[in-house]
Amino acid sequence: MQEYIQITGMVLKVEPIGEYDRRIVMLTREKGKISAFARGARKQGSRLLAATNPFSFGEFKVYVGRNSYNVMDASISNYFEGLREDFEGAYYGMYFLELTDYYTRENNDEKEMLKLLYQSLRALMHEGLSNRLIRYIFEMKAMVLNGEFPGMPAEGEWDISTEYAVSYITHSSVEKLYTFTVTPEVLGQLGEIADDYRRRYLDRTFKSLEIVDNL
Repeated sequence: MQEYIQITGMVLKVEPIGEYDRRIVMLTREKGKISAFARGARKQGSRLLAATNPFSFGEFKVYVGRNSYNVMDASISNYFEGLREDFEGAYYGMYFLELTDYYTRENNDEKEMLKLLYQSLRALMHEGLSNRLIRYIFEMKAMVLNGEFPGMPAEGEWDISTEYAVSYITHSSVEKLYTFTVTPEVLGQLGEIADDYRRRYLDRTFKSLEIVDNL
């Protein structure tokens, strides 16, 4: 007898399987990162066609097969349609998905990373916030949540507002992260710190980031 479970999460990436199926990777509250098959999801009229696209967030009904999860149904509460209509925002969002996929693991407690991803995608649709600032906050907080952020660099001359911003990112809850703006000078310094730490602690490059850097 098939064992069904209800999970809440977001689709990080999708790949076609065969003629009509999809394999998706999701970040979930209950199981951390999981892979799942969605049978017939590429057929026109399938109830899983839209639900198994990147950025889709909601509740998924899956059953546990012998070797994998299988998506049976989904109730999507947020498709982040605003990102689909914003060329620049979409690529920033794809980078966030890619970086989240890099950091997260199956069966880990990834609730905070899921929350960070969700709030960061919402922030990208906020007209009053710089996409670059959102990116640097996301990168730093992801490192914090994964125990890799060393704090302010010892070298360099930093504006006191930059030091305050880094401290705020480090210690604030995810819900309160995107509540401030900075001057162009501070934004540049945050970018220096985030870029340096990313090159130092991440052992791969990201295709979506290459595109973002050329926007």
